[in-house]
Amino acid sequence: MRIVDIRETAIPLKSQISNSVFDFSEMTTSVVAVITDVMRSGKPVAGFAFNSTGRYACGAQMRDRFIPRLLKTPPDELLDSAGKLDPAKALARMLRGEKPGGHTERSIAIGTIETAIWDALAKIEDKPLHRVLADRYNGGKLADKVFCYVGGGWYTPGETHKTVQDEMRRHMDAGYTMLKMKVGGLPLADDMRRVEAVKSILPAGTQLAVDANCKFNRDEALAYAKALAPFKLRWFEEPCDPLDYATLAEVGSVYDGALSTGENLFSTQDVENLVRFGGMKAARNDVIQIDPPQAYGIAQYARTLDMLARHNWPRSGLFPHGGNLMSLAIAAGFGLGGAESYPGVFGPFAGYADDHRVEGGTLTLTDRPGIGFEGQSALYSIMRELVA
Repeated sequence: MRIVDIRETAIPLKSQISNSVFDFSEMTTSVVAVITDVMRSGKPVAGFAFNSTGRYACGAQMRDRFIPRLLKTPPDELLDSAGKLDPAKALARMLRGEKPGGHTERSIAIGTIETAIWDALAKIEDKPLHRVLADRYNGGKLADKVFCYVGGGWYTPGETHKTVQDEMRRHMDAGYTMLKMKVGGLPLADDMRRVEAVKSILPAGTQLAVDANCKFNRDEALAYAKALAPFKLRWFEEPCDPLDYATLAEVGSVYDGALSTGENLFSTQDVENLVRFGGMKAARNDVIQIDPPQAYGIAQYARTLDMLARHNWPRSGLFPHGGNLMSLAIAAGFGLGGAESYPGVFGPFAGYADDHRVEGGTLTLTDRPGIGFEGQSALYSIMRELVA
């Protein structure tokens, strides 16, 4: 068993939505195919991945450093003792010659390739990736359903309160019981009226969270924390710069509700600093939202979970960022708190398989081998072009 080729391409998201910090009109993502010498139905098994959403395509790093390092590695050095592809060994090989620190410059490129290797490995084993991960990292425990919340409430041109309310009604009609909306794109008073408009239409038992996308300085973050407190939100997400642990801790000291952050942290070391110095509290139901394909991949994510366990952080307090089939498989396989969804906003790179349905806020897992991109027709049509 060996890797015979690795191919990548950049695809534009073609999205006009915006959060409080930037819009996605120029955003791109890297799609990767890892091609093996294992044959199924007369074709080589290939694993796929993309670098989630919110970070630009990173093909230059892949082409210049990480793909060549893997392809020139003797095949046996990328296998485990059973002769199977070993994603952890691939990760170590891609990191050879890399200086410590500077994680973002390489973690996304490496993590995307590494995740594609997992897809190939699970397909070779003829198992869904969530089953492979559960067997390796969760004692074989695997629920048949995963909690899933929806991210929405984007700022759109000419929107009104009714526009946002109608969007949230559509999400509830689609089966979601927890909704998330953006804050920080309007003056504080206007934003609070916007949140109140959404909160006013939610039936009992439906939760609401808000996301500031790291926009606020200290004074703004504290002002929003005070204004948001009466809404009893599920969480207040990314109130400040992702590395401003002092401000995050101060917000946590005055805000009674839960906080969430982590999608813009790309190393185990940064996440450990978050729980050491950021005032995050598992007992308050705070949430950590690392995006594994952007943070060196799944093998490194497992190491991050081990680190968090030493800090008494439960897996139920982790929701991987991404809103895609990769994050769903990871949430299910590791037994995390749940996954998120971004229907209709990132073209083929958001959402789940075509036959997935949300019921009562949960998604039922499928038995497709690997991550299951083959069940997401618009996205798979892009991926299969890499191996045509």
